[in-house]
Amino acid sequence: MTHAEATDAEQEPTTGYGWCSWHDGMSRTIRLIQVQEQGSGPGGSLFACAPCRETHHLVPLADLPDE
Repeated sequence: MTHAEATDAEQEPTTGYGWCSWHDGMSRTIRLIQVQEQGSGPGGSLFACAPCRETHHLVPLADLPDE
């Protein structure tokens, strides 16, 4: 891995390909934003792409400070 590749990897955490819950479409830059837990039924997860994260000021769960 070159220095430039290492720098790029440090700047943008791992993203995935999937459904963006904010613009209701597929994206290659989604990250987990929120986990919806439900007592007796299945929960869910909300993912957002990079443009939606910027527009809506969303912070991925992995980037939140530890409590």
